[in-house]
Amino acid sequence: MKARHGALKVAHALQAAARPLYSTGPPRPLRSKPDVAPLAAQEEHPFLTELTEGLYFVIASMLDAPALCQTDGTCRMLCAMNRAHMGPWRTLGGQTFDGLELEQDGLFEQPASCMVGRIDWKGRFYRFCSSVPTFCAPFDGPQITSIAHPDEVAYFRCRLCTDVLDEFCSHGVYLEVEVLVNSDNLSMAVVDFEAGGCSSVTFSPDTGAVIRERKVREAPRKVEGAYIQPLSTLPPGRRFHGVMGLYLYSGSLAFFRRCANSDAASNAEMGPWETTGFVSDLSWAEGRRLTPSLAFRGEGEYSVKILKVATEPPLSVGRPSAEIHNSVGWSGFDWEVGEHDEA
Repeated sequence: MKARHGALKVAHALQAAARPLYSTGPPRPLRSKPDVAPLAAQEEHPFLTELTEGLYFVIASMLDAPALCQTDGTCRMLCAMNRAHMGPWRTLGGQTFDGLELEQDGLFEQPASCMVGRIDWKGRFYRFCSSVPTFCAPFDGPQITSIAHPDEVAYFRCRLCTDVLDEFCSHGVYLEVEVLVNSDNLSMAVVDFEAGGCSSVTFSPDTGAVIRERKVREAPRKVEGAYIQPLSTLPPGRRFHGVMGLYLYSGSLAFFRRCANSDAASNAEMGPWETTGFVSDLSWAEGRRLTPSLAFRGEGEYSVKILKVATEPPLSVGRPSAEIHNSVGWSGFDWEVGEHDEA
């Protein structure tokens, strides 16, 4: 979206060009003699609809969503062109939601169902805008205000498509969550359950640790894993309040946090951004879809909200490499539930 900061200027220019299409100003006075001035004026301000489709689509591809809405309102022809199968609404959606998938809708440009030629791309764009930054049922929205049961997990509605966000992709996906009320403890994770996997990578903003786990047996349950602690632990007795984020870029994961200076997060000053850096590749994951989630240790009142889904994190972490991953010092652990192990 940063590339479109100047888009409104372009939109104003488009509106100026299209103004004859919807102008309601007073009529010009009649002239007693023929005059070529009106034709000259029209040549200075040509109709936007006189552009060839290819040229118009190039110009419109530089616009953001508010600017495209403005051009939609100028005339029916531009509105139809914007919604065309290869029009700017589809282009904008493909760029904005590249690497993200919704369960019922699929990838933005690869719908899970229905005929592609009949898609309302503007409607699809706004459906993704409203659905991507939300949680799945039973929360069904961008905010969580209470947790009814211990160890409850809230899954994001969007999935991260690792086959799209590979080493050749020029951007990543950054998810950011704000925590204003925290009754106990919560963490941010990605899981590979979509493809039948049983692994996860979790960031604990309280301890500053990143934990990698894999369930190797269901009953009695046994889990193998490893952890690192790239960030410091919060002071004893303090629960995390502030903002935390997850960044997937070029097949690698990094986490972020920004702690409030007190438990009254809504009124507290925020500390600086901190990052774990790239701490894990995706060799642990099954399949090509990862599901972001929040894990809550205890029930109670919370105020947790998805703030943004973007392509860039708040701090630059460079580009991941094999050398970076090889230098991460993971410490192994395993635990199980039950008196006896299965053979």
